[in-house]
Amino acid sequence: MNKTAEVSQQVVKDRLITARVQLLLKNGFFGNLATRLQLQEASSWCPTAATDGRFFFYNTEFIQSLDDDELIFLFGHEVLHNVYDHMDRRGNRDPRLWNIANDYVVNMDCVENNIGKRITSVNICFDYKYQNWISEEIYDDLYENAEHVTEETLDMHLDYSEEEGEGSGAQGNTEGGDQQDGPPQYTKEERQEINDEVKEAVMNAAKGAGNKDVPRGVRTMIKDLTNPELDWRELLATNIQSVVKNDFTFMRPARKGIAERVYLPGMDYDTDLDVFCFIDSSGSMMDDMLRDLCSEVKGIMEQYTNFKLRLCFFDTDTYTIHEFDSTNIEDIHDIEVEGGGGTEFDCMFDRLKEEDIVPQKLIVFTDGYPWGSWGDEDYCDTLFIVHGSGYGGRTPEAPFGVTVKYKA
Repeated sequence: MNKTAEVSQQVVKDRLITARVQLLLKNGFFGNLATRLQLQEASSWCPTAATDGRFFFYNTEFIQSLDDDELIFLFGHEVLHNVYDHMDRRGNRDPRLWNIANDYVVNMDCVENNIGKRITSVNICFDYKYQNWISEEIYDDLYENAEHVTEETLDMHLDYSEEEGEGSGAQGNTEGGDQQDGPPQYTKEERQEINDEVKEAVMNAAKGAGNKDVPRGVRTMIKDLTNPELDWRELLATNIQSVVKNDFTFMRPARKGIAERVYLPGMDYDTDLDVFCFIDSSGSMMDDMLRDLCSEVKGIMEQYTNFKLRLCFFDTDTYTIHEFDSTNIEDIHDIEVEGGGGTEFDCMFDRLKEEDIVPQKLIVFTDGYPWGSWGDEDYCDTLFIVHGSGYGGRTPEAPFGVTVKYKA
């Protein structure tokens, strides 16, 4: 490398370091994650930029084509690819469409969070149509019109989905070190180690930054990591049991241990159990969902000696109230769906008030898209089981009661 080239390399590296410092000053979350990436010149194989979770690979000529604010945007772009684990989420999806979908997500996040200036020297994937969408949803939309998709990604996406690398990755490459001849190769174990490093870095960066510095999608991801999603079946059973007084009794010994002739006291549940279940019969309701819900509710209610279960379909109005107890609970599978229009939650509470019904527990099974309000939050104890995917893949959450996501 001649002296002119060395000077040019140093100028580029200085610009990258300055951009990271500026990003750190403007946005702590992005800046902390950007400064942990080691800079690595990779013009021999990388046409623009790339990241593997440890290194920021770059093409010198491409970096020179960007102004200072565009460099900050580029760092934000690469950081988010690591944060969202785009390298390992592809599965069996078309690689090109998947990479384009990912770029739409990260570019939107950078723009919304004022990370530098949107790059215009090259045509990047950006469309407000995809605001608040996640990669999987954008991919599905692109796939439906695949023959018309002409977009290209801003950077080079390192894809480890096809086969396991030989290992050692970018080992030996450090900031200012010699470039290698091709993209890094990692074993499955090494890739998992990098993923764990990134997750820890994301958590620490988010903890050190305020909410305003962390993109909405990242906050949702962190919430999922720190508060694992509860299974709706477990939450349903817990919610119903929570309204019932109970005590231990040998009149109903626990099943566990009987086979070994070990008799332990079982639960003596209060017999006054009153549950009302409203089922949203709008167009999003499917037969398998109804069977799933009815089977689960039936199994829970059968644990109690005496109970009253009332079930009613609703859309913009309410329909027949079906009543079940221990003598006819088997008939729950014979009910037929009524309705099929839009979704209006207020009609549920109006019906309960008209019938003078105040259940111990109200269960609402819905897609989570009411036309108006979510109903009367002060009327009774309510559990919403929501099967809608929500905008951007986020499950709609009721402003009161408990909300849990339905999974088949």
